Amino acid sequence: MKHRNVALSTAVVLAASALLTGCGSSDDGKGDAPASAGPAHLTYWSWAPGLDKVADIWNKGEGKKTGITVTVKKQASGDDLVTKIITAAKAHKAPDLVQAEYQALPTLVSNDVLADISKEAGDAKSAFADGIWQQATLGTDALYALPQDSGPLMFYYRQDLFKKYGLTVPTTWDEFAETARALKKKSPGTDLTTFSSNDSGLFAGLAQQAGATWWTTGDDTWKVAIDDPATRKVADFWGGLVKEGAIDNQPMYTPAWNKALNTGKQIAWVSAVWAPGTLTTAAPDTAGKWAMAPLPQWTAGENVTGSWGGSSTAVTNDSKNKGAAAKFAKWLNTDPAALAALVKESGIYPAATAAQTGGALAEPPAYFSNQPDFYTKASEIAKGTAPAAWGPNVNVAYTAFKDGFAKAAKDKSDFGAALSAMQDATVADLKKQGFGVSE
Repeated sequence: MKHRNVALSTAVVLAASALLTGCGSSDDGKGDAPASAGPAHLTYWSWAPGLDKVADIWNKGEGKKTGITVTVKKQASGDDLVTKIITAAKAHKAPDLVQAEYQALPTLVSNDVLADISKEAGDAKSAFADGIWQQATLGTDALYALPQDSGPLMFYYRQDLFKKYGLTVPTTWDEFAETARALKKKSPGTDLTTFSSNDSGLFAGLAQQAGATWWTTGDDTWKVAIDDPATRKVADFWGGLVKEGAIDNQPMYTPAWNKALNTGKQIAWVSAVWAPGTLTTAAPDTAGKWAMAPLPQWTAGENVTGSWGGSSTAVTNDSKNKGAAAKFAKWLNTDPAALAALVKESGIYPAATAAQTGGALAEPPAYFSNQPDFYTKASEIAKGTAPAAWGPNVNVAYTAFKDGFAKAAKDKSDFGAALSAMQDATVADLKKQGFGVSE
């Protein structure tokens, strides 16, 4: 966010009235500085697979030395977990730690769920890219979580089919559009890619790359700029390609989409670093035929990317052992042994830059065995991750995106109208929830 001060913390705590299931009380000492670490038994709510095995490493090592033990309790992800943790916090029964997606952090802060752990873990900043760290601070002097994994956007393409059709990997979005058109002329039944109205997170990441800042705070109010020039540029770009038929207009993650990837009807995909796992299932017959490259740029020569996905480890205000919880969260996301275990057991792409190459990521994903430098290249791309600016009603914005852009994509109509509707719905919801909103 542009306003790097404590205004966000003030605005979200004071203005939030009943977002989702309501705010927790702050008259019981919640929000005080975390206590010192010491003997404690901590509970961690998480959806990532294998985190219990990672916690066991702590329990048998640092945990045994410090008397701090951690029990992982598997939860659902997404909005389900956000709702559950807010409900638990309202009853003062939240766990000590919770895995939280970056876009959920403002909602959790506005509901007084998360503790500021900047005193205990703030010196971990150098372990992460600036754009990732900013998502955990919400652009303030506070620290509401430790980054755990990230999803920098990249460009995936079929090497063999690019060669067959005489195509060059695009380095700019203008080149991307020309590549899509050139492919259509050479093979009318083949698409470079598709615009998917199901995937609001991808659209948000593309807007971030273009320089969008959807939510900002100042003077105890929120400002929503979803329909800003940067995002409108992205919407117009993709809407134009759909309208002219240069790319497909069908959603991703469907049997039809899987078939298109597997048979070569679609030969490229804008996705995140976790794409190899999806391709392994969606297009199993094409393993070893894909390659990864940096995301096309709006300005030639730059190295800027957005994020699609990613989560953090946060300490709750209900924890009676905040210092101990912060100590574990820091270990989990910065210690080499912990990070190696997260990669192995949970299959994540770590947010900590030192863990993004070598060690557990020394070899490329099996699906990309033809690209030995996969993770080296991914790490270079991740360094250019643009900061994201989330607000307390991301779920409303995402729902409005799916509703408006689905119709626009199907009808091949103007994406600008859908973007304006997304802006209006987000602003209206903030006002309904009792937040101050500046125009």
